[in-house]
Amino acid sequence: MQRICLFPGTFDPITVGHLDIIYRSLDLFDKLYIGIGRNANKAPMFSEEQRVEWINEIFKNEKRVESVVYDGLTVECCKTVNAKFILRGIRYVNDFEYEKAIADMNRSLDGNIETIFLTCLPQYTSVASTLVRDVIRNGGDASAFLPEVVNRTVVSK
Repeated sequence: MQRICLFPGTFDPITVGHLDIIYRSLDLFDKLYIGIGRNANKAPMFSEEQRVEWINEIFKNEKRVESVVYDGLTVECCKTVNAKFILRGIRYVNDFEYEKAIADMNRSLDGNIETIFLTCLPQYTSVASTLVRDVIRNGGDASAFLPEVVNRTVVSK
């Protein structure tokens, strides 16, 4: 049986913090789907197409990683891609409390899907897409927080 995992988020934009979690999770799973969730309450800075393009470029040589865009419940996306695991990154204790509540709800919706938490490395604790978007929006240099392919796009715009 393949160990298939979904790493859900908006990835707006995907950051080096996300990459840290993704690369470290690859030893745990046979297949990892990066799930770009549509959130009706958020207006993304970057289009879904752009985010998928970045993910595809970053992981073009890693066949175990694919992207998927989804609406609705994360557990429903898991069913669509046959994932039995949800991956979440934790930066701070507050993240754990919030993520545990979501994991508990997901487990209530489908008891066959388990959430796995990975803590980020210390150098990535301040890297959050929300903060990175603020840096970009205000003309700051976000290159330290972004994969090269993402930074090239941001700089060129």
